[in-house]
Amino acid sequence: MQGQVSKTSIFSESAWIFDVLPKNHALKFIMAMLDFSFIKSITKNSYHDRMGRPSVDPEIFFRMTLIGYLYGIKSDRRLCEEIQCNLLYRWFCFIPLNSKVPHYSSLSRIRLRLGIVVFQKIFDAIGVFPHIWPKLAI
Repeated sequence: MQGQVSKTSIFSESAWIFDVLPKNHALKFIMAMLDFSFIKSITKNSYHDRMGRPSVDPEIFFRMTLIGYLYGIKSDRRLCEEIQCNLLYRWFCFIPLNSKVPHYSSLSRIRLRLGIVVFQKIFDAIGVFPHIWPKLAI
């Protein structure tokens, strides 16, 4: 079953967080310029509608994957550790401070479930990063 995370979190309720985050950071620019909500419709056929436990939200998975690519984090385990500790990464992925980061083994399972065709569709739809999707789908 396709997971879904609420985009309203403690980040939207806490104005002080925006004072801490760098004003000209690349992730803030990406957040303002790109709407990742279309990802759920592209990945919908990879999940059963009613059976199974909820998965990691596909949008969150792709946000995490993008962080890994942009910052050269090749290990899923290290990526999850970095997101666990980095306030900006958590904000970008809509992961509240009081929530756990998805387990690193979930990332490899999701990557295998979706396959390279879904990655290609998503990064073609974004259009800004068409040259990186093959590297992300490995």
